[in-house]
Amino acid sequence: MEPFDLRRYRAGQYEALLERPLDVLVVGGGIVGAGVARDAAMRGLRVGLVEQHDLAFGTSSRSSRLLHGGLRYLAQGRIVLVYQASREKLVLRRIAPHLVQPLAFVFPAYRGKSWPLWQLRLGVKLYDLLCGGNNFGPSEYLSTEKTLDCLPGLASSGLTGAVRYYDALTSDARLVIDTHRSAARHGAVICNYTRLESAEPTAAGWQCALCDVLSGTQHQVLARTVVNATGPWAQSVRPSRIRLRLTKGVHLVIDRRRLPLSDAVVMTEDRRILFAIPWLDRVILGTTDTDYHGAPEAVRTEAEDVDYVLGLVNSFFPTARLGPADVLSTWAGLRALVGGQSGQPSDISRAHRIEMPEPGWLNVFGGKLTTYRLIGQQVADALVRYLGRSSLPCRTAVVPLLADCEPGFSGIAPPEVSEQAVAHLCRNEWAVRLEDVMIRRTGWRYCRPDAGDVADRVAGWMAKVFGWDAATRDAELARYRSLP
Repeated sequence: MEPFDLRRYRAGQYEALLERPLDVLVVGGGIVGAGVARDAAMRGLRVGLVEQHDLAFGTSSRSSRLLHGGLRYLAQGRIVLVYQASREKLVLRRIAPHLVQPLAFVFPAYRGKSWPLWQLRLGVKLYDLLCGGNNFGPSEYLSTEKTLDCLPGLASSGLTGAVRYYDALTSDARLVIDTHRSAARHGAVICNYTRLESAEPTAAGWQCALCDVLSGTQHQVLARTVVNATGPWAQSVRPSRIRLRLTKGVHLVIDRRRLPLSDAVVMTEDRRILFAIPWLDRVILGTTDTDYHGAPEAVRTEAEDVDYVLGLVNSFFPTARLGPADVLSTWAGLRALVGGQSGQPSDISRAHRIEMPEPGWLNVFGGKLTTYRLIGQQVADALVRYLGRSSLPCRTAVVPLLADCEPGFSGIAPPEVSEQAVAHLCRNEWAVRLEDVMIRRTGWRYCRPDAGDVADRVAGWMAKVFGWDAATRDAELARYRSLP
C-alpha cells in the first residue's frame, strides 16, 4: 500500500475549508465542539472545525468514562441537570450502542456519615424516575450482609447497607472521534492541529486567521458565525470575555486483581465522591476535584493526588493495601466550570452556559460529557436562529452516530493491536502522532500490560503509513515517552 500523503491530505482539507465562506467555524475539537459540528452539519449548515491539538486532546479524553446523571447532584438540588443527563444517557444508548455499556454502581452507607442510607434509598428511586422509568436497570436496596457479599473486603465497621443503581461505561475519546466522523460524513470539514490565531468582526461575519500547527502555514477563513468550544482554553480565546473556574480531576488505573470488582463502587469523603470502576482487566479510580490555576496543557498527576485517591480507597477496602507501585497509569484533566461561583470545587454546578457576547460569536462552556448532544442541539438552535434558518430541525437524537461502524475499530474495548488497525486510524480518523493512536484512538497506553512494546510496534507501522524515516520515527517515540 502506498504511503498516506499527509501533507496533501491536509492541504485538501484546508482547500475545502476555504473554498467559500462558512456558516459556522467551531473552535475546539473536544466533545462539545464535536456535538456542535455534527448537529449543525446535519441541519445543512456549512461547517468547519479546528482544534489546536488533537481531537479529544483535553478534558474529553480524561474523564471517568461514565455516562451518568450524577446522583450526587440530587443532594445539591440540581434536579434539571440530573434530569437532562439521565435522559441523554438513554439517547446515547439509542444512537451509539457500541459506546454505552450499562454498569451497576454500589453505594455503601455508614453510620454517622454524610450520606445516610435513607437518603440514598430515596435518591436512587428519584434517579430512576428522572430516567422516565427506563434506566439501564432498576435500583435496589442491599442489606449489610448482601453488601459485603457483593463487595468482598469492604470495611464493615458502621456499615448500614447500600443501594445499587445503574449508569453506563463509555469510551470518552472514542465518543468524540465517532461524533467527529459522523459530522464529517454530513459535510463538516474537520482540521486537527490547527490553531485559531485571531478573529476579527467584519460586515460579512468573522475573518479568522488559522495556523497549521504541523507545517506552520497560515490560512484565512471567513465564517458567518464562530463557536468557542475550547473548554479550559475558552477564556483565552478572544473576544470570548468569559470567566472560568478550572478544577483538576485525576484518575489512577490499577490491575483488577488488586481490587476484584464486578460492580462499580461509590466511595465518599464528606460530600465528595470517588469511584472505583471496573474496566476490562483494570479498575479506574477517581476522581479528585481541586482548583487549578496553571496552563491547561500543563495539568499533571502529582504525588499528592495519588496519595489522596489511594488513601480513600484503602479506607473503604483496608485489606487491599494499595500503594503507588500498584498504579499502572494515570491521567489528569480539567473541568471548565462557569466562573464566579464560590464554595468547594465539588459543589460547583456542572451546568453549561451559552452566550453571544458579540453578533455571530457564541461561547459555550461548562457541561458534562453525558449532555454533549443536548448542548450541541442548543448551540445549533442558536446558530440557525441567528442565521435565519430556524426551520431546520435537529435530528441528532434519532440518527445513529455511525450507522456502519466498522467492527473492531470502535467500542469500549480497544481494538486488537495490529498494523491494519493503525493504518485505519491514520488514514480515516485524523491520527497524526504516536500519542494520537496510543491514547485517544485506542487507549492502549492505559490498558495494555505491554504498552511500551506496543508503542514501538505502532511507531513502526505509522512510519510505513506516513513514510517516516528512522529519525522521524525515533523522534515520535521519544516525544511519546516524555508524556506524563
